[in-house]
Amino acid sequence: MSNVLVTGGAGYIGSHVVKQLGHAGHRVVTLDNLSKGNRGAVLCGELVVGDTGDAELVTTTLRAHEIDTVMHFAAWTVVPESVSNPLKYYRNNTCSARNLIECCVETGVANFIFSSTAAVYGIPESPLCNEDTPKAPINPYGASKLMAEQILRDACAASAMRHVILRYFNVAGSDPDGEIGQSTKDATLLIKVACEVATGKREQLSVFGTDYPTHDGTGVRDYIHVCDLASAHVQAMAYLAGGGASTTLNCGYGHGYSVRQVIDVVSALSGRALPVTYAPRRAGDPPELVADSRRLSALLAWTPQFDDLHAIVRTSLDWERKIAAGEVEFGRAKPGAAVG
Repeated sequence: MSNVLVTGGAGYIGSHVVKQLGHAGHRVVTLDNLSKGNRGAVLCGELVVGDTGDAELVTTTLRAHEIDTVMHFAAWTVVPESVSNPLKYYRNNTCSARNLIECCVETGVANFIFSSTAAVYGIPESPLCNEDTPKAPINPYGASKLMAEQILRDACAASAMRHVILRYFNVAGSDPDGEIGQSTKDATLLIKVACEVATGKREQLSVFGTDYPTHDGTGVRDYIHVCDLASAHVQAMAYLAGGGASTTLNCGYGHGYSVRQVIDVVSALSGRALPVTYAPRRAGDPPELVADSRRLSALLAWTPQFDDLHAIVRTSLDWERKIAAGEVEFGRAKPGAAVG
């Protein structure tokens, strides 16, 4: 069993990883400043409230808990905000990551798993991206993550620490047990927003672009369920513990769904036709972005359990219904709330 520090473990993806790690018997410590995360979403282990940019706190935490593996999720992730406030993103996503990596090297952390993004690819020539697709981010969010990737690679090359970089495509869904879910305020991810419209939290859904060269004119994305993504992190830790070499892996299913397909499934499962408004394309949105994740499956023996749009939407919708019914508090389902 490993001693694992999860930064940003009170957030959406991090909390699902913390749950899987805890249930697998690992000793988990979450470091989160709670600016976006929720205290109640940390279901396993200990919560340390603080920032990854605080070198003294990070070093003390790593040593006190004899951490051998770090999973780094703490980051800002909203693309339009990164354009309007780039220094905020470089400060947190790049500079704080550099601080964390340095603390890990100095304290002898063996393994580092980094949460990266398909935004590092920018607008690729081919809709199917493998890990060697040229990196050309078109916004500070993607650039800040790509910089952190390089810092990690260089630090590991000069030390005994090894890493796995996981580049996420479009993460969606919530814990099928109904204990935790995507509780981000003012969320921008399509499936989350569509389910908020379906449950009455938002009045309408905006669709940006209906003239893309796709089968129905709307953008196509590779949606991966958060629990499958979480299991990829657990598998990545096992891979490194078994002596695996440092590597970078795409996280997706290898196929995509259009915006209209997502809307149709949310409407069908909710029993409500979603009110939709249409707007021109947003600058920088590629028509189609899908992960070539064959390397992930080959290296980690990763087998997804929720590779189905209906399953992804169903868990998202179940969680939004809990929120709408007042059954969620501090990012966690209240005791006695229905599960599943």
